Amino acid sequence: MTLTALVLELDAGRVERLCDALFEVGALSVTFEDARTGTAAEAPCEPGESATWLRVKLTALWRAQDDPEERLLRACETAELPVPPHELRGVPDEDWVAKSRAQFGPIRVSGRLWIVPSWHVPPEPDAINLLLDPGLAFGTGDHPSTRLCLQWLDRTIGGGEAVLDYGCGSGILAIAALKLGARQAVGVDIDPDAVAVARANAKRNGVEARFLDGLSPLTFTADVVVANILANPLKVLAPLLASRIRHGGRLALSGILPDQASEIEKSYAPWIKFAPRTESEGWACLSGVRL
Repeated sequence: MTLTALVLELDAGRVERLCDALFEVGALSVTFEDARTGTAAEAPCEPGESATWLRVKLTALWRAQDDPEERLLRACETAELPVPPHELRGVPDEDWVAKSRAQFGPIRVSGRLWIVPSWHVPPEPDAINLLLDPGLAFGTGDHPSTRLCLQWLDRTIGGGEAVLDYGCGSGILAIAALKLGARQAVGVDIDPDAVAVARANAKRNGVEARFLDGLSPLTFTADVVVANILANPLKVLAPLLASRIRHGGRLALSGILPDQASEIEKSYAPWIKFAPRTESEGWACLSGVRL
């Protein structure tokens, strides 16, 4: 299939409306990034947070026969936006599935723990291999905060624990806990798509984790609680998460930037005695024991 990329730049406040309209008129995909990417002015964005970009570079992919400029005109009419300056770029005809898969290989998390996409043979068949493909839900092991949590679980799970993974995303942490020897694991996420993905990933890995949506009452008390979310939700969740850990149980929190760590520790101080934090690639993981 011959493809054409339509590339344009616009104010960040108009991106959502135009993206929706482009999909309505037949765009195959729409991606966007900070218009200043690659410059000193680029604004980094945490996973799951709203971007603070002022200008956005948007790329919409079309079949060449779709007349992308005519589709852009229709999309702008639908979104009630002026047609922005834009350009068309030819896209080489190639195997896009193969190209996408080539970006994702096995990831060594620790001495005995690997994350392996389904199209790869595990590099170490006797290791603990988590079979997980990139997909809709956050948590495929390529982000430092996820790896920090997995490494903490590898050090913490001794066998027989009950584990709560709050904000489970792909389910990777709950699945890893079971493969490392936990007795049971429950994952919770407010995104129903994430819950569905997590259940499918558990089945693929041959474990019986239980995944709940965020509206379900949470009465599960755990020996180990892990939450890889973001700083602000973690602060709000402090009383809830602390109440789900048995006394003497262990907690890990990630999705945190190092300069946010002290504030998070203060939020949990009435319940948790923290150990020294661990850091990787600009992200921090806090861990401690329930008082």
